[in-house]
Amino acid sequence: MDIQTVKNTIENGNAVLGIEMGSTRIKAVLIDEKHNPIASGSHGWENRFENGVWTYHMDDVWTGLQDAYKNLKAEVLERYGVKLTKVKSMGFSAMMHGYLPFSKDGKQLAEFRTWRNTITEQAAAELTELFNFNIPQRWSIAHLYQAVLNNEDHLSQIDFLTTLEGYVHWMLTGEKVIGIGEAAGMFPIDSTKNCYDEKMVADFDAKIQDKGYGWKLIDILPKILVAGENAGALTKEGALLLDPTGELQAGCPLCPPEGDAGTGMVATNSVAAKTGNISAGTSIFGMIVLDKALSDVYTEIDMVTTPTGKPVAMVHCNTCTSDLDAYVKLFAEVLANSGVEVNKPTLYDMLYAEALKGDADCNGIISFNYYSGEPVTNTAEGRPLLVRMPDSKFSLANFMRAQLYGTMATLRLGMNILFDKENVKIEKLLGHGGLFKTPVVGQKLMAGALNTPVAVMETAGEGGAWGIALLASYMVNKSDNETLEDYLENKVFADYKASVIEPDMKDVEGFNAYIKRYESAVAVEKSAITNLK
Repeated sequence: MDIQTVKNTIENGNAVLGIEMGSTRIKAVLIDEKHNPIASGSHGWENRFENGVWTYHMDDVWTGLQDAYKNLKAEVLERYGVKLTKVKSMGFSAMMHGYLPFSKDGKQLAEFRTWRNTITEQAAAELTELFNFNIPQRWSIAHLYQAVLNNEDHLSQIDFLTTLEGYVHWMLTGEKVIGIGEAAGMFPIDSTKNCYDEKMVADFDAKIQDKGYGWKLIDILPKILVAGENAGALTKEGALLLDPTGELQAGCPLCPPEGDAGTGMVATNSVAAKTGNISAGTSIFGMIVLDKALSDVYTEIDMVTTPTGKPVAMVHCNTCTSDLDAYVKLFAEVLANSGVEVNKPTLYDMLYAEALKGDADCNGIISFNYYSGEPVTNTAEGRPLLVRMPDSKFSLANFMRAQLYGTMATLRLGMNILFDKENVKIEKLLGHGGLFKTPVVGQKLMAGALNTPVAVMETAGEGGAWGIALLASYMVNKSDNETLEDYLENKVFADYKASVIEPDMKDVEGFNAYIKRYESAVAVEKSAITNLK
């Protein structure tokens, strides 16, 4: 990378900014004209469990965004000797789904209810039956209807319902819009028209007509935009919200705000039919872009879309690395108490590598990493559990392998439906997110778990922040009539190499034995939920 060229790009205002609000980290990435990351900044944060609801406070959102951007600015100044004052375009992404209702005067009417909540079981079930379309508990419409069922006081005051990145985008631009991929996690989408499904909207309005709230559903949902469309410009007030120093110039265009599912598809070049990707971090989900409709409705499968509106089958699992991370912190504490200091990335790499030494089936050790409910296994709450047989070989290697298998188990159960029942064909899956940061390990075990080749690019750790930056770049740099698929294939990923690991049959057989035992032991998890209060 030529430093002077990058410096000129930044000074001329041709760099592009992407910011993603993940479950545990807010990350800002600046990319150059060749789409390479040239600087980044981040801010760690955690969700709160308050009054039975997983949430984030909006004050924490702005504190986090400002800190991530400040850190990005500092890195730009340190590496290139220039101040970041303007960008060509920017975009915002966040964890998909959620419930954020606002009144006409912009007052937040209820706590932000995130994807992690499993408090909408009744609503999700009734809407799934009403629409003959799977409505997961995470979706905005499930939260809205559950509020209706609960007779919550704020409902008559709702003027706007959005998700986290939709809210941030609104505050920065004044525009009440959303990318179609994120919209697909709010309400079912008609991919032939790139709009909310009109019949389902009418059915919902009819169902709540007697409540007399004074609004129609379509009037409170954000306007849908597809990738490449202009979603507004950064206002002076918005610029100050992101950069309170006043150095960031207003006026740059913003792309449609997208969910982490959509940005993950972009970051792995998985937006064309028959492509797929796996995002593995705090939660885990697999996405496959379909070339034909599914034959049935499955509660384990979300039907969403790419950022351009193509239908996608999504297996979304609430739990992935949270419990694994907790154990790594425990090991770090043990080492520190022994006078040994090991930095976090090194410790992760060491423990992940140990997993490859374990028995292929983990020798009877099972990990339930459930911090919250898990719809795939029909559990309303979570109790992190480690279960083993008395004669299991309880070694570090088997323990770590069981932990990593645990992150993949519910994904495998959902993917079984696509592969076995729907006969969905795919040549390989692209992996990205924290699970794949350590070379080989997560990739190898995932290939065995799904019996499918898994590819990882060198950008696997960049994830959604880079993905939304690419969408922001596509909006301002695409040629006339250039599709997102062509833009990614020819201008972004043409020179990127992916490492592909084929499934090892020992791993396949080992995971098959593990998942059989895991399914049998779900009853243990459910008993813990019932009896451990």
